[in-house]
Amino acid sequence: MTLPEIRWEENQTPRAARWRSESGAAPPRRVVLADDTLTADLAYRQACEGVGLLWRGDFQNARQLLQAMTRRVDKRPRKPVDTLLDAFNQHRQIQSQRARILGMLLIPFDAGHGIPLRRAPDARQACEAAHGPAAEPYVASLRELLGLIGAFEWRKKGVEIPALDARIHPHYGVFSPLRGEYVDLVASAPLPPGDTAFDIGTGTGVLAAVLARRGVKRVVGTDQDPRALACARDNLQRLGLENRVELAQADLYPEGRASLVVCNPPWLPARPSSPVEHAVYDPDSRMLRGFLDGLAAHLAPAGEGWLILSDLAEHLGLRSREQLLDMIRQAGLRVVDRTDTRPTHGRAKDASDPLHAARSKEVTSLWRLAAA
Repeated sequence: MTLPEIRWEENQTPRAARWRSESGAAPPRRVVLADDTLTADLAYRQACEGVGLLWRGDFQNARQLLQAMTRRVDKRPRKPVDTLLDAFNQHRQIQSQRARILGMLLIPFDAGHGIPLRRAPDARQACEAAHGPAAEPYVASLRELLGLIGAFEWRKKGVEIPALDARIHPHYGVFSPLRGEYVDLVASAPLPPGDTAFDIGTGTGVLAAVLARRGVKRVVGTDQDPRALACARDNLQRLGLENRVELAQADLYPEGRASLVVCNPPWLPARPSSPVEHAVYDPDSRMLRGFLDGLAAHLAPAGEGWLILSDLAEHLGLRSREQLLDMIRQAGLRVVDRTDTRPTHGRAKDASDPLHAARSKEVTSLWRLAAA
């Protein structure tokens, strides 16, 4: 894939470089040079106007400037809203504007992902892990770079999964299993008879690994994202399960039938604004509907489908419980049982979160489904 170009003028000479944006943002139409003399107020004002600030000063000063810009963005007042759905839409709009403004502070990269700035970190490993080799110089936002470095540290450290008594190492752009309640549901639900399981949308491979550790003889994990498949393969090798779990690139189902089909689809029916958000936002419940509509045809006799789903969308007014049950009925399925658990992550208890009223009521469920 050929990256777009970003253009600016330096020393009265037109300059250009490749533009890299994980979120898919277009390069700023106007770019000016910026250094340690730039004030936070002016930087914030220019960023709000859509001006890209290509940094030529000290890297650590750029980080401090980004923090100052962040404080200014977060001080912007929110308008009162009448419903949780209005609060959600406002929150998404604010987050989008926030990302756009803070994404205007830009960092140059050399070929090979080196950063030609004073006191810049060596981020070459982190950049290559996310993007692969870089044959030519490019420009990217400082905010994305810091996110990429943070993700690389998570990848090295891993996330402790008690159900596996081991760590799962999420790659950049692959949803991390930090919310362990859905993993615990899969680790404790009664297995149906049979020796084959499908894990639809395997991501890091955590649920496929749990099923294999529980004794399922053959597990097939699918995903349409090459990053996710590479991540799952790495984790399964670390766990010594590469011979127990097959991986396949597919949009939902592999060929054949299974006694158990597990799916943890994105929980919110809304449009993602970046690739990594595809794990959270599912436009028009596309993956959820696809899983339900295809389940009966991929279940072995007496087989079960396990749908792991939060009801946060219901509290936000994005989808009702009756709509979910209607999807299940229309797919020719029936509910065998449902197990509920409450999330334990910090945001569920954070009263300052604009969506706290919904998050505080959230329940995550494992729906055991069978052909009607």
